[in-house]
Amino acid sequence: MFYIFNSQKERRNTGGSCFIEFQFCRLPVGTKIEEIVDSSVDWLDDSLYVSDESPFYEKYSKFFDCGIYANLECGIVDMYGINYYSSDKIDIIIGKILNEKPEDHQKLVEWLEKAKEYNGFYILGI
Repeated sequence: MFYIFNSQKERRNTGGSCFIEFQFCRLPVGTKIEEIVDSSVDWLDDSLYVSDESPFYEKYSKFFDCGIYANLECGIVDMYGINYYSSDKIDIIIGKILNEKPEDHQKLVEWLEKAKEYNGFYILGI
């Protein structure tokens, strides 16, 4: 379900652009939320990609219930928009995932651990 690609060529050969992308937020801590939700860039090599949105949404959406959308509202993951999660939410999300251990959770938890080094992360919908 989760993929990390070594290059954009590898990503394109695997499934093109039909992925949900987990991306590190590289903006400095203290950046205004309006700038954060307007600053993602698609298709980075260190992103984590999700190949099938339906099983992801079914098994994982409940863990990502604290995202901030581009319109600054907050809620469950929007599979077709931008979702930002601040770094203070990461341990909470990891704890929920480890409590239930859904399919393929190890790769996601490993990636989320790395996200602690950044100003949170994004989930970029399809």
